[in-house]
Amino acid sequence: MTDQDQPFADGSAGHLSRRYVLRGVAATGAVLAASTLAGCGDSGGNGASSNGTTSPPATGGSTPPGATSSPPANGGGDALAKTSDIPVGGGKIFPDKRVVVTQPDSGDFKCFSAVCTHQGCVVSTVADGVISCPCHGSQYAIADASVVAGPAPTPLPKENISVKGNEIFLA
Repeated sequence: MTDQDQPFADGSAGHLSRRYVLRGVAATGAVLAASTLAGCGDSGGNGASSNGTTSPPATGGSTPPGATSSPPANGGGDALAKTSDIPVGGGKIFPDKRVVVTQPDSGDFKCFSAVCTHQGCVVSTVADGVISCPCHGSQYAIADASVVAGPAPTPLPKENISVKGNEIFLA
């Protein structure tokens, strides 16, 4: 018996069938697609330049200027930050929570997802009234997270926060 006459996994003897070859090609394509999608996930780094997944859009917004509210009814856990940690006209990124808190005007605190809507990188800086992504240069306004510079296609999603006294809680 020659190598060509040996039986194949599908029971046929001799030559490879077209169906057998196409099944192999399809399986290889599925594996490649799955590994490509897995490569788009969070690399587990410090978040500053990781390629994380996009958070689902959240509803809500900010606490009105001068207003205070209670932390979430479930206890809310520890405060995210003190109000004094968030500069007026700027903000602070919390990579571990994947959010950015801004204070466009004194006492007006806003919170948005820190995940860029372009490719899922975590934003890295808040300066000069914009939130910036290090991966491809997208920029968002600190007041409403609208896109100031692309390639980001949409604003950063809003996240819920509450302010009680001098502490900010993620809802």
